[in-house]
Order: sequence, then C-alpha cells, then structure tokens
Amino acid sequence: MKNNRNTIIPRKLDLRPILERKSCFLFGPRQTGKSTWLQQQFPDAHKIDLLESDTFLRYSAAPQRLREEIEDASQVVVIDEIQKLPNLLDEVHWLIERRKVRFVLTGSSARKLKRTGVNMLGGRARSRRMHPFVWAELGESFRLNEALCFGLMPSVVFSDSPYEDLRAYIGDYLTQEIAAEGVTRNLPAFSRFLEVAALGHGKMINFASVASDAQVSKSTVTNYYQVLEDTLLASLLQPWRRGKTRKAIQTPKIYLFDNGIAHALQGRKSLAPATPEYGDAFESWIHHELRTWVDLRGTVDELTYWRSTSGFEVDFILNDEIAIEVKSKKIIAERDLRSLRAIAEEAPMRRHLMVCLESVSRTVDGIEILRWSDFLQQLWAGKILP
Repeated sequence: MKNNRNTIIPRKLDLRPILERKSCFLFGPRQTGKSTWLQQQFPDAHKIDLLESDTFLRYSAAPQRLREEIEDASQVVVIDEIQKLPNLLDEVHWLIERRKVRFVLTGSSARKLKRTGVNMLGGRARSRRMHPFVWAELGESFRLNEALCFGLMPSVVFSDSPYEDLRAYIGDYLTQEIAAEGVTRNLPAFSRFLEVAALGHGKMINFASVASDAQVSKSTVTNYYQVLEDTLLASLLQPWRRGKTRKAIQTPKIYLFDNGIAHALQGRKSLAPATPEYGDAFESWIHHELRTWVDLRGTVDELTYWRSTSGFEVDFILNDEIAIEVKSKKIIAERDLRSLRAIAEEAPMRRHLMVCLESVSRTVDGIEILRWSDFLQQLWAGKILP
C-alpha cells in the first residue's frame, strides 16, 4: 500500500512458500489491499479480474476458456473475486491436476462458495486471509488514537476524510456484497440489524435483544450473523471451556473486522481517552492484532476468551497457554489483576499478561504488565508464542 508520501507499506503476509507447493485461496474484506499486494508480490502473474464485466461474461459463457488460455505452468495465475464465478473452480482443479498450474484465488466473501457446494479443491489449495493493517506493518506511521477510532483499513489510514470513507464503505458493502449477491430480500431489515450488531462489537451476542432492537425474528438474526461471518465483516470469538473450578459462560463474542467500520455504523466520529468506549476500542484492536497474527501463521492456534458466571473475565487465551487481559489504563492496580489470578486457579498457563497503557512494563507476582507496544513487539517477533 502507499501512504501520502508514496512509500510502500510492506505486509506481513507471504504466500510464496505456499505457492512453491500448492495453490492458495486469499480471502479478505473489500479494500484490505489484496489486489494491490498481489500486484506487488507477483507482478508477472497472469491476472483475471472477475469484477470486470467483460472478463466475467467471457468466462461465465465458456469456463473452458481458462483451460485454453493457461498453458505455462511456471506462471502464477491470479483470479480476483472467485466467488463471482464459482463454477470456474472446476477448470482450476483440472489445471492444477493436469498442468501443475499454481493459482491465487481471491475473494471478499466465502458465502456463495459455501452455499453452492462448489469444488473447493480439496487439499490442493491452502487458505489465507488478508486483514487491515497491523501495528508491525505501519511502524512509525501508526497512530494509536486514530487506529482505535477510525480503524486500520488501507484506504482509510491515510485518508483526509476517514469517517466519510468508512460510511461509503458500508454503503458499498450493502449494495455489492448483500444486495447484488441476493443475500437477503429485505435490505432495510439487514441495515437495521447491521447497526444494532455494531453496538455489540467486542461483546457477547444476545440474540433475543438484537432481534428486538432490529425488529426481526431471532432466527433471522441468527442467519444475519452468519452472513456477517461469510462476507468476512465479522468473526466470532469462542469461549474457553477448559476451566476446572468456576462455571464459565458459553456465549461467543462478535468482533467486526475493523474498529473504524464498527464506529461508523455506530455514528461515532471521535473517541475520548479514559472512557468505556475507548477501553472497548483498545480491547477490540488488540483482538485484531491477535486474530491477524493467528491467521498469518496458518497453524492450528486457538484464540478464545474466558468469563465465569461469577464475573471474572480474561479477554483472550492463546492456545491454552497465554492468558491476556487488556485494559486501557495508564496505571494498573491490584484489583485489575483479579481475573488473571483467577484463571491461574483454573488451569496452568505459561504466561499471564496484562496489556495496557502504562509507560514502562513490569512484573507483579508472575503477572507481566506490558505496555501495548512491548506486547506487540513480542507478538510479532514470535516471543509470545514461538
């Protein structure tokens, strides 16, 4: 990506090791930089953009044209927005098997691919996800308060009008991902749901309450949340269930993929430090960093959260090994460590971390109180979980 000084922002994602052996699906919400990044990484690739109407019509009328056009197995083939034409995957499968062609297949939605039961290439292709920027990619260009309020979408980070661009993004999502794909016949109802769901960004889902506020049935809300996941606008954070002594809440949390999108849906144009809203945004941003890190590793890492019915809560648990609590406070008091002490009684953890706004990191009774930048430096250097 380019900033206002026309410098390239390197991304952490690297598909080249995968493409040495296999093809790859690259999913990610619109405007997270998939096409620009692929052009930088594979400038000599054979490019097919299914958002171009002429290209779409050509391959939809005759999918076999792909087989007729692609003969050189040494050249990577990039097909943008593969969900627009799922049947083309049969030709992709044939070319992988017969000619050993390597593909990068991008998509901003997995819904159509899942629902039509198309050929997903079995074990012939890996899957990766492109997220908005993370702290380690932006470096000196990162601004904490702006990231918390307006998010880290590449098109927004260097924008002169971030809120207006975010509102435009939401309009495009509703028209291009929801209306154009026929996801729902009742766009006004889905729009109401989307605004209500954004108020629950980073919180446990209450289906009955959301249904009431959005004026739709509970079953419709369940379906709409699945739409958010399938179109990559949101992800669920599942509860940790391995505690031994305290009963845990079993309800998942919902996180939209970007703080800026959540705040634009909420109508929020600013965030004041030391407010509950600022704290929620700080926690959601740390979730974004952790979720991106987990996805980029491409392993079986598990990210969960823990909340007991008695009120203890640890924001994130990584692989049953690392307990992470997040607080947007400049001074961490003893009472802030209660939940980390409680989870130590539930199961052995390798590390107990408090990520916060303190200026200097320190350790109290084995609990590491880490300034947010120190935590992220360790995370992206592979020192939190090797």
